[in-house]
Parts: sequence; C-alpha cells; structure tokens
Amino acid sequence: MLFAAVYAIDYGVLRYRIANPKAGDAFGTVTMQRLYAIPQKNGKIDYEFDVRQPQVDVPCVHSLFPHMNQSPCWYLQRNSQKPIPM
Repeated sequence: MLFAAVYAIDYGVLRYRIANPKAGDAFGTVTMQRLYAIPQKNGKIDYEFDVRQPQVDVPCVHSLFPHMNQSPCWYLQRNSQKPIPM
C-alpha cells in the first residue's frame, strides 16, 4: 500500500509539473556515452566507443519512478557511463 501511495504521489507531482511549467521541468535529457564491452576469446573484455554515434541524448522524466514510457533522469545519469555488453 505504501509503494502504491508513493507512486501515485510521484505521478501527481509529474502531472502538476506538466500543467504548470513554473513548478519545474517535468522532462529532460541525459547525454549518454555509447561504450561497448566486447568479450574476446581469451576471456578478456575489450571496450570500444561507438564510432558512428559516440554520444546519444536520451529523453527522461524528473521523477522517482518511470512514467510515460521514460526512465527517471536520476537513473539514466547514474548509468550514463555504463558499458553496453555485446
């Protein structure tokens, strides 16, 4: 019950921010580095940046939980440097 209440309050605050832009930004973007973790035959991992598109801007929502098919900005910022396993 507590989780459902916190989720509903978080969603209500997000809807309030959408309706009233002066209350704060509801949406944002996070620039993420595209770093691939490529396993080698000898068991080591080789890290390489994406040559075609090394950075990508990902839309996010300023909330505690994911809403409207977008991840929270705090989560994406925390994982922006995490390598993508291949």
